[in-house]
Amino acid sequence: MRIITLVLAALLLLIQYPLWLGKGGMLTVADLTDQVEKAQAHTDGLRARNAKLESEVRDLREGLGSVEERARLELGMIKQNEIFVQVLRKNEKPVESMTVPPPPPPPKAGKGEHPPVTH
Repeated sequence: MRIITLVLAALLLLIQYPLWLGKGGMLTVADLTDQVEKAQAHTDGLRARNAKLESEVRDLREGLGSVEERARLELGMIKQNEIFVQVLRKNEKPVESMTVPPPPPPPKAGKGEHPPVTH
């Protein structure tokens, strides 16, 4: 009777081996489930990034507002007849504007003076 019990216990262990450690076993399924969840999280992040980039491309194609904003922030450009004021923090260096400054206005004639005549 003792031998039959040992044989049955051994057969039970042999049957359990593929369930836990074999191909398609519980441990493999758990590992694959973790991989799928990580891949899904990565895909969701990429989808969000793509949506942001798509929105940015649409803004650049449709309106000039985003082009102007990029020119201001990234290139330091300003519009014609616009006054640029830069507030600096302590130990911060000023940013140089990429916009060509407008020419100086012509000299105004004072009282009693006549404007210069050019021919």
